[in-house]
Amino acid sequence: MPFLHWRKPFIPCLSLAVLAVLAGCASPRNSAPVVERNVAGKPVPAATSGAPIEAPARPAAGAENAGKPGYYTVKPGDTLIRIGLDNGQNWRDIARWNGIENANLIEVGQTLRVLPPGTDAAVASSRPVAIAKAEVRPLGAPPAAAASGASAPVAASAPAAVPASREGDEDVNWMWPSNGAIAGNFEEGRSKGLAILGKAGDPVYAAADGRVVYAGSGLRGYGNLVIVKHNATYLTAYAHNQTLLVKEDQAVRRGQKIAEMGSSDADRVQLHFEVRRQGKPIDPLRLMPQR
Repeated sequence: MPFLHWRKPFIPCLSLAVLAVLAGCASPRNSAPVVERNVAGKPVPAATSGAPIEAPARPAAGAENAGKPGYYTVKPGDTLIRIGLDNGQNWRDIARWNGIENANLIEVGQTLRVLPPGTDAAVASSRPVAIAKAEVRPLGAPPAAAASGASAPVAASAPAAVPASREGDEDVNWMWPSNGAIAGNFEEGRSKGLAILGKAGDPVYAAADGRVVYAGSGLRGYGNLVIVKHNATYLTAYAHNQTLLVKEDQAVRRGQKIAEMGSSDADRVQLHFEVRRQGKPIDPLRLMPQR
């Protein structure tokens, strides 16, 4: 019987020395240098320690205009709607002036133009406030003539005329947006307007001729909101509505029903009514005719 020689199969293996050599080949020390580029196209050398290097931060859009009159720098929580309201502008105009295609894509630190191109911001901020009635008195106080015993003059159906003012700050023929009782007054730094009571579904009227620059519920704290721009100086806001009856860019007339009173984003049925002069809230009682 032939002798069968059994041979142990050969199993290739790598010595520890070979493994060490291979590991050395994969070491970052022998890899090609990495070059990153920032937004300006300048090379930024990578670290040799393996720790990541952040490229220089990209300056916020419009940063060169930060702090200049007629510009606004975006803060956390801002939206174009709020920026428009706070600066007395149509949010769509602000988007157009700044080349913004998606209104939801604004960044904290971004500086936006909030006055029309070519507007002198110094002149715009110096316009006088027009008082659209002859007598200003606290809510509920009797007219001065009646209090003194003199015969009161016959009330005019429209507010008293005001001398023409500069730069398009023309007189506005104001009226009350609702007939309800006043439950809360304007208070500087605390309340930006009046709280007018009523029942759900009561009519809300445009306080003067103008154009709707916002109609929706995208501004926190205001519920269903209508904003009407009356001229280059004044706009009004009507908040907490149950139903909106107008659309953006729609022209409205003084006394036109624009909404129905409700309690959206509020704890009771009411109309929150604001008057803004160049975006700054002012006391509506300074402008509304006497009841």
